[in-house]
Amino acid sequence: MSQLHILLIEDDAELAALTVEYLSNFDYRLSHEADGLSAVERILEEQPDVVLLDIMLPGKSGIDICREVRQVFSNPIIMLTARSDQIDQIIGLEMGADDYICKPVEPRLLAAKINAVSRRIQQSLGANETTLAVQDLHINNVAREVRQRGRALELTTHEYDVLYLLARNAGRVLSRESIFSDVRGIEYDGISRFVDVTISRLRHKISDDPNNPSRIKTVRNRGYLMVPETI
Repeated sequence: MSQLHILLIEDDAELAALTVEYLSNFDYRLSHEADGLSAVERILEEQPDVVLLDIMLPGKSGIDICREVRQVFSNPIIMLTARSDQIDQIIGLEMGADDYICKPVEPRLLAAKINAVSRRIQQSLGANETTLAVQDLHINNVAREVRQRGRALELTTHEYDVLYLLARNAGRVLSRESIFSDVRGIEYDGISRFVDVTISRLRHKISDDPNNPSRIKTVRNRGYLMVPETI
């Protein structure tokens, strides 16, 4: 695997310096941006492997930046928030973030999250199925691309991972716990709404009626099921 490029978008100079110093101990290539107004351009120009994105930034918020770049940028985005309020976390995920970490940042936890998102991508790229067709979805696992009736879908890293997992197991019920641990690489804590939020976003993107889903079904008290054929 080539050297991982991480773009840190953080206006707190002291925190940014400490984060860069710690992550420099790993085999990462690091770059830093402090201005929210320049962040979108930097992300799209540099196409980093992982973006560490602060929510509170001068000029433009991390939420707005995430929402804007998600139209064309599919690599992992980890949100940094000074607040532990679940609202921030949920909004970040809904806007397309792949993960979040609360400040003050615990360096080892941050490194673990970076390694986890990177490892999931590599595992997915190395999976046996290079292409997969379920319903009207065509999944290219080498390019990590999903097309629906010829139209490319813009998916975040976690959205792709969850969709691919459901597609590989079409016709089988997968529990929320198993989806969470498979995609996030950690044990489900019984609280996180990560799976529910991701499924909700996926339903919207694949035109699955959230009030009466026919593609990704909720199986009460059991989990989620991708229907093998479109009903």
